[in-house]
Amino acid sequence: MEFRIDSVAKIPAGVGPRNPQVVVLIGATGDLARRKLLPGLFHLFAAGFIPSCRIVGVSLEDLDAQAFRKLTRAALEEFSPCQASEEQHAAFEKALDYVPLGAGAGELKAAVERAEKALDAECERLHYLSVPPSAALACVRMLGEAGLVTRSRIIMEKPFGTDLASAKSLNAKLHAVFSEEQIFRIDHFLGKEPAQNILAFRFANGLFEPIWNRNFIEHVQIDVPETLGLEKRTAFYDAIGAFRDMVVTHLFQVLAFVAMEPPTALEPTAISDEKNKVFRSMLPIKPGDVVRGQFTGYRGEEGVSPESDTETFIALKCTIDNWRWAGVPLYLRTGKRLAEGKRVISIAFREPPKSMFPPDSGVGAQGPDHLTFDLADVSKMSLSFYGKRPGPGMRLDKLSLQFAMHDTGLVGEVLEAYERLILDAMRGDRTLFTTAEGIERLWEVSAPLLESPPPVRFYAPGSWGPNSMHQLIAPHAWRLPFERGWRDPNLSGA
Repeated sequence: MEFRIDSVAKIPAGVGPRNPQVVVLIGATGDLARRKLLPGLFHLFAAGFIPSCRIVGVSLEDLDAQAFRKLTRAALEEFSPCQASEEQHAAFEKALDYVPLGAGAGELKAAVERAEKALDAECERLHYLSVPPSAALACVRMLGEAGLVTRSRIIMEKPFGTDLASAKSLNAKLHAVFSEEQIFRIDHFLGKEPAQNILAFRFANGLFEPIWNRNFIEHVQIDVPETLGLEKRTAFYDAIGAFRDMVVTHLFQVLAFVAMEPPTALEPTAISDEKNKVFRSMLPIKPGDVVRGQFTGYRGEEGVSPESDTETFIALKCTIDNWRWAGVPLYLRTGKRLAEGKRVISIAFREPPKSMFPPDSGVGAQGPDHLTFDLADVSKMSLSFYGKRPGPGMRLDKLSLQFAMHDTGLVGEVLEAYERLILDAMRGDRTLFTTAEGIERLWEVSAPLLESPPPVRFYAPGSWGPNSMHQLIAPHAWRLPFERGWRDPNLSGA
């Protein structure tokens, strides 16, 4: 999806940060920075969201500022979807500086001071740590030694520990330098427009909120299969697996948006409080409610042990023990090298307790009614229901109402997830970020699974995972693969 930056006149007041920003991007030459962070910062800059901004790149490579500008321009040409003018590119490149990591805290401090002097105003600092977990604390200490803690916020990439003990240790060491209010633990899933649309859909509409509970909802599925393999992440992935990589840091966060109580206000503290209440109400995950899988051929990947027990697939049932969700199972599934790449939430509603329709009418033949959220970058929603087939007799088919962001003509205004989260962090808006309390609680409920994981079961690449996942969800069925595809909005009459 490409879009053109023509004007900044449409930007609402108050969307951008109040003060000029100095961004310290540690890991500035890495893959995430090249693919997402630098293009995202360029879009925010060129579109006028952060017109007063300087970026100091930091990485292991021994580059100067001019070489970093060339690297950034190449990254924008390869990965940026926005069509900007040469003047906008030149202005962005002028805002870039670079400090090799080996130059130390003193050189970093000097570069930040140069950037602040160029902005000639009271600035705020945003430190983005796009580095492996093993390097994060060293970077935090360097920022402390450079005296760059005041007037600053810091964005941390996942994972936030690998179990409860490591999460507590990590948080304690972070809090020795930065306060909790300064720390923004990023989850790019929550930065996506469709994830936030869950809040709007639930709490702004009188149609669904009254039935969003155990009396009307039979079960919930959060399904995030991936077709990708490990790419260049083998060493990282083999040490943590699918559960730590995806479920704790992504799927549980989406689950909180689905399950939370109405917050008292659309404010970061109120929403974080309700998310944490969901986590506190989760029961510990039973190993018997989990299916772990590994795609055949994984043990032959470079750097993987021939006896590796790391899961590349996981499906699990979790329970929220509160008034709204008691007795409603919530199923989560994700994995590598699966049949399709999707990000779907399915809400299955209870079927009527008694049917007046004859056995051959088709009622019940295609399962319960579902409300489906597609968490792709451009959101889609669907509500399925039974309707009468035209003609004589009473024959029913499964039909659906569908909405796609394409229908609104506002697709060009959708911010990419990292762009939104960077902008929110600059504004100090913690709504879409994880707290220390929340992440520690999630590791606590995960402890039984981490201590006694069931054995991995093998599955073929390109399949949907091990067959035992069907016993896990029985008597229900996985929604993916869909029997009916999404309607193409480009087709007439769709």
